[in-house]
Amino acid sequence: QVQLVESGGGLVQTGGSLRLSCAASGRTLRNYAMGWFRQGPGKEREFVAAISWRGTNTHYADSMKGRFTISKDNAKNTVYLQMNSLKPEDTAVYYCAAKPFSTGGTSINEYDYWGQGTQVTVSS
Repeated sequence: QVQLVESGGGLVQTGGSLRLSCAASGRTLRNYAMGWFRQGPGKEREFVAAISWRGTNTHYADSMKGRFTISKDNAKNTVYLQMNSLKPEDTAVYYCAAKPFSTGGTSINEYDYWGQGTQVTVSS
């Protein structure tokens, strides 16, 4: 079992930045691909970014490319999502997810473990 806890959310103005963290316990993240997803008000959960279990490959949703960066620190058992140039449409609850020995997919159904989420609100 992997337990995931997100943190770092909050209220930020348009154009601002936030860094989300997802701390894992129970297993080392060294063997896990990690994904970030988000769910805005009244919307379905959607893919944001993913990193392969080796940390060598990353994937981003088109609207996040160039603004968001996913990274994984195996020593700290933590995955990060650096979010820059934030927009009001980025407002959502952000979730991290884990899948062992994966290249890091974009589908919700691919991931085995989920955190509880952290709220990000971008004011206009």
